[in-house]
Amino acid sequence: MKSLSILGSTGSIGVSTLDVVRQHPERFKVTGLAEGHDVNLLASQIREFRPAVVSVRDEESAGRLQALLGPEKPEILWGLNGAAAVGAADGADMVVSAIVGAAGLKPTISAIRAGKDIALANKETLVVAGQLVTDLVREHKVKLLPVDSEHSAIFQSLAGHRPQDIERIILTASGGPFRNTPTAELKKVGPEQALKHPQWDMGAKITIDSATLMNKGLEVIEAHWLFDMPAEKIGVVVHPQSIIHSMVEYVDGCVMAQLGAPDMRAPIAYAIAWPERCESGIKKLALTEIATLTFEEPDMDRFPALRLAFDALKAGQTCPAVLNAANEIAVAAFLEKKIGFTDIPAIVDKTLQAHAPFTPSGLDEYLEADRWAREKAREMTI
Repeated sequence: MKSLSILGSTGSIGVSTLDVVRQHPERFKVTGLAEGHDVNLLASQIREFRPAVVSVRDEESAGRLQALLGPEKPEILWGLNGAAAVGAADGADMVVSAIVGAAGLKPTISAIRAGKDIALANKETLVVAGQLVTDLVREHKVKLLPVDSEHSAIFQSLAGHRPQDIERIILTASGGPFRNTPTAELKKVGPEQALKHPQWDMGAKITIDSATLMNKGLEVIEAHWLFDMPAEKIGVVVHPQSIIHSMVEYVDGCVMAQLGAPDMRAPIAYAIAWPERCESGIKKLALTEIATLTFEEPDMDRFPALRLAFDALKAGQTCPAVLNAANEIAVAAFLEKKIGFTDIPAIVDKTLQAHAPFTPSGLDEYLEADRWAREKAREMTI
């Protein structure tokens, strides 16, 4: 039996992970949970899965959780340090890292240093501090398994092949809700429209990132670190049906692709059960019902966020961390209706232009670049 701690248990990835666990009580058990927003849902998860330790956003939330659970409660921690403690706690074989944004970096590093294998759904961990994280993975000899559907597809398509035989990896993108929206109309887009993703059921921040194509840009940077691929060997194609999750092209011209219904339970199940497979609960793929799969080049003029991500990856140093931090601030401002949709990439671009990149020597310097970028971007949203 494999023991799991789940960071971000009340988010969409966390809920889906627990659904897979629920289907296999003989294979998985939950030893720790951390959440940031929904104490009521966390209380329900605790009653069902009986973890030994949990963490919530702050001390007030901890008090609310204690009141909901009564005397039969696990150890309750709070804050970023609490989430990090859950990640490092004894008893877990694997940590599912699903806290949204750069907030997931410190708890994930804590888990790696504690020798836990990582099922990574928090792409920002590698975007912000890819060199540091991959160095720690090697140092502590842990496994880093991708949960993003695109990276899971690449991981599966690479199985059994030599790195030197790879021509390039190809990430697929749904194109989001505005794939065919004229550029002039994008300025009028509001949060209600942007949150209506045509294929995936995700949290608000990731859904907005998908609409701007920044999510795909962050995945490009994540793929660079996961698979040791330079930017020149990473491609993106828009695939509206979201059936082919990503591909690997080899030097002989052959392309390996992984297909499946657009349901995050499949890549989650693959990561937590690896090297085995287990039932995920998703609908089986019926190719005759799908009938048509289409592909197109991404429009980086209408969706400049993707170009900015490629540029940040090529520039290296602290540029990816600044890209991510500025984007998080801009997306939050858009959701609060303080700025427009097209202001999101514009703010990211201006923040990058104002940044003097440097090579971080440790976690504190990555976090300092993140802090600087947030402050700079916030000035542009007031």
